[in-house]
Amino acid sequence: MDALLTLASFGVGIVVGLTGMGGGALMTPILVLFFGVPPMAAVSSDLAASAVMKPFGGFVHARRGTVHWSLVGWLCAGSIPSAFLGVFLLRLIGSDAVVQEAIRFALAVALLLAAAGLVVKMYGRSGADAGGDAPPPRARPLPTALLGAVGGLVVGLTSVGSGSLIIIVLLVLYPTLRANNLVGTDLVQAIPLVAAAALGHAILGDLRLDIAGTVLLGSVPGVLLGARMSARAPAALVRAALVIVLVASSLKLLELPNVVVLTTVAVLAAAGGAVALKRRRATTADTLAPSPRLYESIGPARD
Repeated sequence: MDALLTLASFGVGIVVGLTGMGGGALMTPILVLFFGVPPMAAVSSDLAASAVMKPFGGFVHARRGTVHWSLVGWLCAGSIPSAFLGVFLLRLIGSDAVVQEAIRFALAVALLLAAAGLVVKMYGRSGADAGGDAPPPRARPLPTALLGAVGGLVVGLTSVGSGSLIIIVLLVLYPTLRANNLVGTDLVQAIPLVAAAALGHAILGDLRLDIAGTVLLGSVPGVLLGARMSARAPAALVRAALVIVLVASSLKLLELPNVVVLTTVAVLAAAGGAVALKRRRATTADTLAPSPRLYESIGPARD
């Protein structure tokens, strides 16, 4: 199991390095569905691994100056206490069996929300980049802190959402925030968030150091490799594949029949292929279209 888990976490690390998200949304269901890890232990172990893995990406963005530190501060003001609340809320739900079932359902819902967030982010990417050289937006303390609180609660319950869920709401609150600042801010704010949630699980005795260590063994080099590959790999294709995996994992956690899962995956894959083909044709048409400067250089037609 250790070798297979290390290999799986290596693949997840590559996805995180390529897209900046998807760690908890992929690793936790992999632990539950394929390795038989109890949901509570899977959540806590994934959080502990993420607390070590995410600083690699955050450090790079901090050095490049692509972190909006004011937004990070207000997000953390809401997310850190809320993450602790989410962890301790699990203990108030009921017996161990009830808790495990509640986590499974909450994780499935969080995965669907994360997939929806990725879809909106893919279509809103051009809007985020449209900010160009516009000055960084001013922080809106109350809605930003509330966003952090909601994200922290979901992360404390499921380990999912520190990247995917928060980054899309940042797009809504701050539409002029440039894409690289969006990713950098999200990565840095996620570090204390997942650390707080992991600490809460450790205090309650849910943390499995052996699982967390095995995940780290594969995910850290995977993140480093994915970051190097990110400049060459088609990010849109990776995000589309990630959406399909998130939806499929969610449907399996909801214990839907395999026919439903496979049909949904096929529909999503076909839709993604159609959108990619349409965009490719549009890009080709723009490339082949004559430049206006060409007509200017030729000048007006003469008889």
